[in-house]
Amino acid sequence: MNPKIVFFDTTLRDGEQSPGVSLDLKQKIEIAKALEELGIDVIEAGFPITSPGDFEAVKNVAKEIKRCTVAALARANQKDIEVAWEAIKHAVSPRIHTFIATSDIHLKYKLKKDRSQVLEIAREAVKYACSLCPNVEFSAEDATRSDWEYLAQVVIEVVKAGATTINIPDTVGYTVPQEYYNLFKFLVEKLIAAGYEEDLKSGRLRLSVHCHNDLGLAVSNSLSAILAGATQIEGTINGIGERAGNAALEEVIMALKIRKDFFERSLGYPLEVNIATEKIVPTSQLVSKYTGMLVQPNKAIVGANAFAHESGIHQHGVICERTTYEIIKPEEVGWTGSAIVLGKHSGRHALSFKLKSRGWQFDDTVLTKVFEKFREEIKDVLRKIDEEHLEGILLDLFCDKEYRYELVSSQVISVLSGSLKPVAQVEIRDNLSGNKVAVGLGIGPIDAAYKAVAQALGYSFNGEEKDKKHLKLVDFNISALTGGTSSEGVCSVIIEDETGLRTAGLGKDGDIVIASIKAFLKALNRLEVLKTKEKELKSQVLTLAN
Repeated sequence: MNPKIVFFDTTLRDGEQSPGVSLDLKQKIEIAKALEELGIDVIEAGFPITSPGDFEAVKNVAKEIKRCTVAALARANQKDIEVAWEAIKHAVSPRIHTFIATSDIHLKYKLKKDRSQVLEIAREAVKYACSLCPNVEFSAEDATRSDWEYLAQVVIEVVKAGATTINIPDTVGYTVPQEYYNLFKFLVEKLIAAGYEEDLKSGRLRLSVHCHNDLGLAVSNSLSAILAGATQIEGTINGIGERAGNAALEEVIMALKIRKDFFERSLGYPLEVNIATEKIVPTSQLVSKYTGMLVQPNKAIVGANAFAHESGIHQHGVICERTTYEIIKPEEVGWTGSAIVLGKHSGRHALSFKLKSRGWQFDDTVLTKVFEKFREEIKDVLRKIDEEHLEGILLDLFCDKEYRYELVSSQVISVLSGSLKPVAQVEIRDNLSGNKVAVGLGIGPIDAAYKAVAQALGYSFNGEEKDKKHLKLVDFNISALTGGTSSEGVCSVIIEDETGLRTAGLGKDGDIVIASIKAFLKALNRLEVLKTKEKELKSQVLTLAN
């Protein structure tokens, strides 16, 4: 058999049919180029007959893409096929993809035709498409709910008419892996009996899968079809699409790559998966950004938690040897940064790993103290703990007495409506130069308070005042520690100076504005110390023994 697996991406067609998704021309071209860089073989650019806008999008994608086949979808009628060809005829490698349903339920209720009529329509549509374009794909819509003998009859007739790819879609996500496997085996046997064995082996004729995820089996069904002889996989990035979506191409790709041994052993010949897998995550994020469909954190391969380890046991294992809990290297699919996530379940090994990766050296006494403080001050307050907060605990142990700033008093006036802005007045004790008082105006009370603090201490947000030290607020979160109106609020901030140095602060108070100011001042104190003492502190092994 031909070892090459063809990856057919329909993000721009079936993916855009997701409820609420509407991509403009620029976005479609950018996604298409990302798919080209990823190494996708066939990009289904759209359904040109549906609207002038879709026609123009397909036409432009066809002109822009140079290394992939560009396909256009068309129903099995002359008008659709003509419009599809007009849209893709200037592509370097064009494909017409025509379809008609073959299940009795579709024939009776949607098409209102009998089997012989549909067989003739399919044959004539493929014949006409082949007169325009040598690369024609035929899809038997709702194939998995079709009568197998009738489906095989349609498949053989469209192959005779010139189709080079036959797609057997699970249109409504109805089948299960073993049944789908058996269906493909059945069709392969029928095609061999009809004299197409050499065409299947050489790749001149391909069987394709297009699975929907209504029962959550789209990827499993797609993989089972490969084991039965399919050599083209259709799907979308992030698994988007009608209803519950399509097979997620990134999952199929990585399953074939990571379990290549199993598939090759089962098939009896080598498989080629020519995909630049390190581009999977950037492509996923681009699609998510433009479609507005967020990727669930626990989604395989591209979810934010796909390579995250918070459990202390898992973290220890991964730190010792990555393969204890990871079957894929994160960077292999395009993730960067550490997979160790600090949270309430993290242990000493994770804390040590995080601090050492930031350049700190310390003995066990320091680690024990940091871990104690971590559990007391942060562990049950923040859901996700950034490295800057952990570093802040270490700074507190050695530099707390050197912190410059302390809140003396503050007054904040909010405005209900009208042209007046919220105003804040703060008094800050600076242990080096005395008390500072300043006033700030803002969009809200916390914004006003932060601007007052920055004004008092000679800082400017985002370069608003050129003669002052620049600050950027990287992260800001407020939550309640308990329920009710008297709950203590906790504020977490991360700030960054003009050199890119980041520090974090945590503040607690019954007044959320005061909690926010405390967090800001804590981060500023740590920033001042880190700027002056970082090299000195990191050049020695820190210890609390004496």
